Amino acid sequence: MDGGAIINADTIAKMKDGVCIINTSRGANLDEDALLAALESGKVRAAGLDVYASEPAQNKALYSHPMVSCTPHIGASTVEAQKRIGQEIVDIITKQFDL
Repeated sequence: MDGGAIINADTIAKMKDGVCIINTSRGANLDEDALLAALESGKVRAAGLDVYASEPAQNKALYSHPMVSCTPHIGASTVEAQKRIGQEIVDIITKQFDL
């Protein structure tokens, strides 16, 4: 599943034992099969994912692994987060136009 992934078996092998990998960028940046193998061997202690090679996630062995935490990529799409970003936008515009 590599396809040019930035985090693949080779890059994982160069990491310290027991690392935690978090991918919130793009699913294609992480070779899911290599991550699963590294989790099984203990090379990777845990993983946090909110993006996947295929959407919706297809790799059941990975997303159901006990050391993997999966969240939706829209995790910031809560009422509270939307209010905060709305206020930040107002603040930026107010400063920019000296209002």
